[in-house]
Amino acid sequence: MAEQKPKTFWRKPEGKLGAIVLAGLIIGAGAIITASLSAIASFVATTLGLALSLLALGVIIFVALDSKARSLISYMYKSVMRWITGLFIEMDPIAILRGYVSDLKANLRKMNRQVTQLRGQMHKLKELILNNQKQIQSNLELASQAKDTNQQKVMILKSRKAGRLKESNMRLEDLYKRMEVLYRVLFKMYENSEIMMEDIKDQVEVKEQERKAIRASHGAMKSAMNIINGNQDKRYMFDMALEAIADDVSQKVGEMERFMDMSEGFMNSIDLQNGVFEEEGLKMLEKWEKEGTSLLLGESKETLLLQANDDSDVLDLDSPIAKPEPVKARGGNQYDTFFE
Repeated sequence: MAEQKPKTFWRKPEGKLGAIVLAGLIIGAGAIITASLSAIASFVATTLGLALSLLALGVIIFVALDSKARSLISYMYKSVMRWITGLFIEMDPIAILRGYVSDLKANLRKMNRQVTQLRGQMHKLKELILNNQKQIQSNLELASQAKDTNQQKVMILKSRKAGRLKESNMRLEDLYKRMEVLYRVLFKMYENSEIMMEDIKDQVEVKEQERKAIRASHGAMKSAMNIINGNQDKRYMFDMALEAIADDVSQKVGEMERFMDMSEGFMNSIDLQNGVFEEEGLKMLEKWEKEGTSLLLGESKETLLLQANDDSDVLDLDSPIAKPEPVKARGGNQYDTFFE
């Protein structure tokens, strides 16, 4: 939890509503006081009014100085804002995680299609490069024969054709390298996303029962008292852990969807039949390569880029997509640490 830097109340949906409501209350109170200054002055001038004003001032000073009173008011205000926000937005982290599982299933199907499509394009591109190499060799041999037989015109034509094919192959080989990066990343993202989906499903099944037990034994009043006394409330900490998982998954799913959109745009820009492709697609991929660490790939991103540029590390386009191992076989769920 310490490494996850969970969102503060004001950065959450209920916090944004709370900020708007608080600003409205302050502005409204200021407007009422300004419009009623004469009436307030007359009220304070009376004995009863002075006593009530001093009592109100004493309460304000007490709340400002007493940490427990501030904690109680803060807890009540946050609870009300969370309840109101929950009427319009799904706030239950278990339900949110279930929604992400559905999103991941749909994304994985789409990503599987992209991997299959990209694999087919790479096979075609490799075949095109090999055919060009054969034509280059053939034209160079014909140019050599023409030189030996003093056929100057034929020699020039065949040499130029071999040069054009060689130049074309250089561009196609560069494109293949970029496609290899894309393939390796999509492949790894697919594997990691499947594992993440299985881990979320496992956490939802296990933690839903735990959450019910904790909420049954730690009512709202007990939670409020724990927070007022400065103690760690088990119910509050448990919900914080679930929310941190939901935030982590949200960012990773967002990264996954952005990369799929980028890779789809890149693949649609390639016309292998005519041996052309748009530079914009390459620029998008190169920009992604230069960006910081990937949340979904972690340290694997740098390794994948190095592998793609290593001529000795030959990519096996026919290797099957790995299925996630059971949680116990992997030695633990990646989200277990959120509850420690």
